[in-house]
Amino acid sequence: MKKTNYSYIGIAFIILIFGILFIPKIVDRVTNGDVTRNESRSDFANKKGQPSNLLFIDNNGEKRKVPAFSFTNQDGKLVTNKDYLGKVYVVEFFFTTCPTICPRMNANLVQIQNTFKDFENFGVASFTINPDYDTPEVLKQYADNYGITNPNWNLLTGDKDAIYELANIGFFIYAAQNEDVLGGFEHSGNFALIDKNGFIRSRADENGNPIIYYKGIISEEEQVDDDGVQQEISILKEDIAKLLKE
Repeated sequence: MKKTNYSYIGIAFIILIFGILFIPKIVDRVTNGDVTRNESRSDFANKKGQPSNLLFIDNNGEKRKVPAFSFTNQDGKLVTNKDYLGKVYVVEFFFTTCPTICPRMNANLVQIQNTFKDFENFGVASFTINPDYDTPEVLKQYADNYGITNPNWNLLTGDKDAIYELANIGFFIYAAQNEDVLGGFEHSGNFALIDKNGFIRSRADENGNPIIYYKGIISEEEQVDDDGVQQEISILKEDIAKLLKE
């Protein structure tokens, strides 16, 4: 009987010594990030898939969604709006011979592309408003010149009327042919942000209303243009990151 008691005492003493010597070290390693804790699936679910605070754009009581489209990209492949489902993407309207705002817009988009280069579900849809000139071959050369490498960045060309309808009626992003302006075309320098389900999203302004579009011309480096207008590339990046987490 005494031997048994001594055995229990010895085991308890060893456990006590282990706790004194090693538990503080383990706690310290966990605190300093040396030990990786495996999280449960419920913990992971609580961190992923949560809706962001970005607003939907209301259109007569319905959330405004990207209209159906079907155009040819720089590789000669047919691309539709369905190809972007499950992806967060930015929409722009441009043309390759644009001598004014397009080079600035696409330089900013390349910077955004590089920021999210590790995300397979991020993309860009660039619709040319001069499809008569901007063939797939021309768009391919343009993509190479600008360093467009994201496989989900499609430079799209096709029927001119369909493109203008998509711009002016589908997105309400102004585009028009005008021989009196430099380059022969005029268009908005705005970007639209689309979520994984094809809805147009944006953050709210100071009055709680959606800004709808993001200014695409002014760079982060410039901060403001000559008129004192603030750049919005930084907030666009922030909002892309939010949608990627939804």
